[in-house]
Amino acid sequence: MPCRPAIASMSVGRAWVHRLPDKLPEIAAAGFHGLEIFYEDLEYRARELGEVNEDTLLAAARETKEQCDQRGLQIIGLQPFLFYEGLVDRDEHRQKIAKLHLWFKIVQALGTDLIQIPSNFQPSGTSGDLDLIVADMVEVAELGLQQSPVVRFAYENLAWATHVSAWETLWEVVQRVDRPNFGCCLDTFNIAGRVWADPTAPDGKAPNADAALADSLARLARTVDVRKVFYLQVVDAERMEQPLLPGHPFHLEGQPARMSWSRNARLFLYEQDRGGYLPVVEIARVFLTELGFEGWVSMELFSRTMADPDPSVPRSHAQRAIKAWNRLAEELDL
Repeated sequence: MPCRPAIASMSVGRAWVHRLPDKLPEIAAAGFHGLEIFYEDLEYRARELGEVNEDTLLAAARETKEQCDQRGLQIIGLQPFLFYEGLVDRDEHRQKIAKLHLWFKIVQALGTDLIQIPSNFQPSGTSGDLDLIVADMVEVAELGLQQSPVVRFAYENLAWATHVSAWETLWEVVQRVDRPNFGCCLDTFNIAGRVWADPTAPDGKAPNADAALADSLARLARTVDVRKVFYLQVVDAERMEQPLLPGHPFHLEGQPARMSWSRNARLFLYEQDRGGYLPVVEIARVFLTELGFEGWVSMELFSRTMADPDPSVPRSHAQRAIKAWNRLAEELDL
């Protein structure tokens, strides 16, 4: 299908501040066609229905699907299935698989077929052994193939992940898993944030940033099979006025600087007036023109502004996001 705009539900407000049923009308009114459901939103809605358990989670999922259907919104996936791959404690791994069986029921209730798995960023308790990581991903893919309808998985490299932070490693895992329902989600922030940007640097850039990114994108265009790209996320971030080091308001002891930056300071595209500075359009151009991706393009954002209690936040964020999508679509002639 041609490229169509989507948004992540948490991008228009955190669940404990802005209720999912209140966010859906704003997302639809802005003009979005697709929606990533953030598990946190369902969990908080389930809490309103009673104790959070399988029954209330599934009730929240069914309600959400009905509300999305009424507004012409297609649910494209559920995310994030956190801290899964490479666990050293195999009892913990088995607990994750048990949780996955509940997620299979949830995605069926949501009327979607996609679960996103971000790369593990736990600081300890994980292995960088790619054989183990691949085996774990083969396991979920095989379980997904047993579902009716089949459930797909989109693996995403996070710029601050413990072991799989680069798209090259992500792609190696996708190739080695080699299952039709296992692919990836490519994210402009996670590529720029890993290769080009450094929030701890005075100028916000890594050494040789431009050359490194150009080389990375050229290799990505030559390497990645677009059929394994299940959807895209397009997002920018603020340049820090002071390096994100100890003493910075966003610094959190023990948390990688790129994660602190990501959680507090991402932006929608074309928001240079808010401090946006990543080469997002160049990356998106590779995804959408050179790779020739067609499908869902999600305007994702994590920011301190999502927890702003102002009731206008869902509307303002949704409007900012669709404005970014419309300008990108015009610039790249989508």
